[in-house]
Amino acid sequence: MKRKILRNFIYVIVMAVTVSTVLLIWLSYGMFKNRVIDDLRMYARVISACIQQSGMEPIMDALDDDVRVTLVNADGTVAFDSVADEQTMENHAERPEIANALAQGEGSDVRDSHTLRTSTFYYALRVSDDVVLRLSREASSIWALYLQAAPMVLGLLALLIGLCVAMANTLIVHLLEPIEQMTSHLDDLSGVTRYPEMEPFMDMIKTQHEEILRSANMRVEFTANVSHELKTPLTSISGYAELIESGMAQGEQAKTFAGEIHKSANRLLTLINDIIRLSQMDAPMPDMVFEPVDLAQIAASTLDQLKLSAQNLGISLQLDARYALVSADRRMMEELLYNLCDNAIRYNVRGGRVRMEVHPVRDRVIVRVQDTGIGISKENQAHVFERFYRVDKSRSKATGGTGLGLAIVKHIAVKHNAKISLQSELGTGTTIEVTFDRLVRG
Repeated sequence: MKRKILRNFIYVIVMAVTVSTVLLIWLSYGMFKNRVIDDLRMYARVISACIQQSGMEPIMDALDDDVRVTLVNADGTVAFDSVADEQTMENHAERPEIANALAQGEGSDVRDSHTLRTSTFYYALRVSDDVVLRLSREASSIWALYLQAAPMVLGLLALLIGLCVAMANTLIVHLLEPIEQMTSHLDDLSGVTRYPEMEPFMDMIKTQHEEILRSANMRVEFTANVSHELKTPLTSISGYAELIESGMAQGEQAKTFAGEIHKSANRLLTLINDIIRLSQMDAPMPDMVFEPVDLAQIAASTLDQLKLSAQNLGISLQLDARYALVSADRRMMEELLYNLCDNAIRYNVRGGRVRMEVHPVRDRVIVRVQDTGIGISKENQAHVFERFYRVDKSRSKATGGTGLGLAIVKHIAVKHNAKISLQSELGTGTTIEVTFDRLVRG
């Protein structure tokens, strides 16, 4: 990163100096060109006036040595030249400055030599209808100026690059200091240098670090809870099986123990299935298929599945559902509603009631499951969606609960960007609401 910043600094310096030099020379050369043409124009007007009074000889003695004078006839033939033999010179009718002077009264042009080191500046003035006066002067070309400036530019570049390296190193150290401090103090950023521009970045790093730690702690806790939850039914199965194997349990007692083994095995299977399902939903890319799903239809099917369980506990089931489409994974919706109702039945009282509602409200769909069960205390309400958390551990064990039902509900709600809320009072009952975005077909 430091090298990349340094390279960018050097690149900017080189480009800035090069572009500035080129523009400066180009602008200076433009001013120089205009100055030379203006001088030639002044000379031409003076010479034109003098020619009419005293001829060419006095003028030639007074002219600068670097100014060349040429008289060109209207047909392009050279009548006089102060440097070359006019008899050997080619026709000048097509020279830009001559053509413009004949047409407009005056004209100018600049032509570079083959070596690109000099340029010749021309100015032509129509003296009469038959004669054009042309003055010319040689000067350094713009390319020669660029070549002359090259050593200075290279020296300036070297100096600026040296200064740039020194300044960049200092700046980079100060810029990267907070990041380097953060790598050593992720747990406590209070002593880290903070720039206002870096506040969002540092807050994001801190949040991600806390999330990673939280996730790691949850995994450790989850592993410990899984081990404990699996150990309990396995110990029960092993103990009852050992009693039957040793012959200590016979007849009706053996049948009772076998029933306990069967119950523990079912609890074990349920627990394993819930753990596998949670692991699948924890995956970065779960196997989800979003499609239009009618929650009212799933609610009716869910209550039908749980009818027998509710009857065994003397609990009545009620349904108030209207057609309501959401874009969701059908299997997950079935799990969500099933777990909500199953949980309401398990933690209810004999002769109690479970009511499920599915109502479309404007652009939302509200799923509400209400029971008349044992309720949840205020201190427990914040934890009921945690894995393996049980409000009443003895009741969960008796009814075969794994403590993962509401954790799965929360997972599914998060996957579908749904909001979940809970209201409960001890001895009165619990109401859980899950709010989805409604799918409206056009």
